[in-house]
Amino acid sequence: EKGGEWVPALQLFHEMAHSSVERNTITYNAAVSACEKGGEWGSALQVFREMADSRVAIDTITFDAVVSACGKCGEWMHALHLLCETVDRHVSRNAIGYSAVISACEKGEEFVHTVRIVEEVVEFALACV
Repeated sequence: EKGGEWVPALQLFHEMAHSSVERNTITYNAAVSACEKGGEWGSALQVFREMADSRVAIDTITFDAVVSACGKCGEWMHALHLLCETVDRHVSRNAIGYSAVISACEKGEEFVHTVRIVEEVVEFALACV
């Protein structure tokens, strides 16, 4: 995952399945994070979907990484959809995920969505006080 070496990280991740090595939340998160660091939002999303299909526990770290991958590439629709999925999957939202969605909306010049997410962040922050 470190240094943007997403291709070898993803290859190793896929080799685990072929070698009957169990993949868990940590290994999936590492694969998603490697894709995110490499700017490969499509690959990050693919690993995320595979994780969900495999019924591996998805956590806040998973969402942060996949939303950040989409956000860095301006894939605001995917980022928003993923943010909504946190509710369905009972995963906590945090500042990292919100920031990534806001960034994606800004890059996509979706200012109405940006304002709505900022309003939600303010409500979230006030609820925590």
